Amino acid sequence: MRVAVIADTHMPRGTRRLPDACVERLRAADLVLHGGDVTGIAFWEELCALGPPIEGVRGNMDDPAVAARLPEERVVEAAGVRIGMVHVPGASVGREERLARRFADCAAVVYGHTHVPHVGRTDGVWILNPGSPTERRRAPRRTMLELWIDRDEVVPEFVDLRP
Repeated sequence: MRVAVIADTHMPRGTRRLPDACVERLRAADLVLHGGDVTGIAFWEELCALGPPIEGVRGNMDDPAVAARLPEERVVEAAGVRIGMVHVPGASVGREERLARRFADCAAVVYGHTHVPHVGRTDGVWILNPGSPTERRRAPRRTMLELWIDRDEVVPEFVDLRP
């Protein structure tokens, strides 16, 4: 199973749009996960129209219509694997351990908020931040993640979205 993971899209904003490479990967996925800060309901609906099922959590910058539609945190199942999702992961000190404990019954946890891509494993749980495909802030580049799930194994892969 192929899962495309994005977060912190902050759209719509001016003429900002998702990079073509990102859209291609979203369309090709079996499932799309959004780690929060979609921002506008019109963009959420655009994502939903791409084809694959989409699951998400609300972020701290989401408008009221998005916030009403998405939970603060959730657990989704993908090919029999549980993936926890939350936007704001809390303080950086102890973050990975906290998230692994909070979603102890999950194989992976997806978070957003920082715009900084992260792939790590703590206590057997993948702790994942896809970065942002549109607003890199302190990150060196715009990114997303793809998760490849096969027989209870999760293999995360960063996707560099440089033009």
